[in-house]
Order: sequence, then C-alpha cells, then structure tokens
Amino acid sequence: MSAKPFAFPIRIVPADIDFMGHVNNARYLSWVQDAVLAHWRKLAPADAVASRAWVALKHEITYRKPAFLDDEVVASTVLEKIAGVRAFYTTVISRGEEVLAEVKSAWCCLDAVTHRPARIGEEVARYFFGEGVATPS
Repeated sequence: MSAKPFAFPIRIVPADIDFMGHVNNARYLSWVQDAVLAHWRKLAPADAVASRAWVALKHEITYRKPAFLDDEVVASTVLEKIAGVRAFYTTVISRGEEVLAEVKSAWCCLDAVTHRPARIGEEVARYFFGEGVATPS
C-alpha cells in the first residue's frame, strides 16, 4: 500500500548546471533527499521528527531527460512501504508532464541521539498510510 504522493518544488540554481549546460546528474539525488526529508517533516509527528534521523541506503535512478536553469521542476515522492527500520520511496522528478528522472530509494531510520537504527512503528506509520497499518517486523 502506497501513501499519498508528496509534491516538492525544486529551484534550479546556476551552481546546479554542469559543463554541458544542464543540471548535473548528482543534483537529482540531492533533490530526492530534500523531497523525502520534507515529506517526513510534514507528515510525521513532531516528537518523531525531533527524535529520528534518516540516512539513504540505496538509490536506483533512471534519467529520462535533462533539466535546465529556468525549468520549473517538481519531485513527487511516494512512500511505498515501511519495513522495520527501513522506508522505501519512489520519486519522480518532472517538468510539467515530462518525466526527467525516476528514483527508487531505500532509507534507514536512526535514533537522532545514538545514531542506531530505530524501528518505525505503527504509531508513526499511520501518519503516512492511515489507520490500521501493520508494519512487518
């Protein structure tokens, strides 16, 4: 069961542009991180936001088209599932109806103080998926 998509507007700045005149591929991963973390901060309860941190475990990215300085770009991210300490997201970066990149990513939730993995329980998952969500062990 996927959560509702979260739209994150992206501002392209001159430093994002590479020698070929378009956005450097590495910037797309920063945008994914920004979108996922903004999604977490928007939907998770304040105590969970304060007590947990996220690290990326894996990104699988497919580039479709380049982005340019004046483009209006949006990262639409969807939390696909939560499994214990891990969260799995799909993020589509687009310019209008054009898909620029598709990213599958896996994230690990950490305790913000100890930096040890921290389980995402149903009490937090329900903010993303609704009531009655069962999270696997």
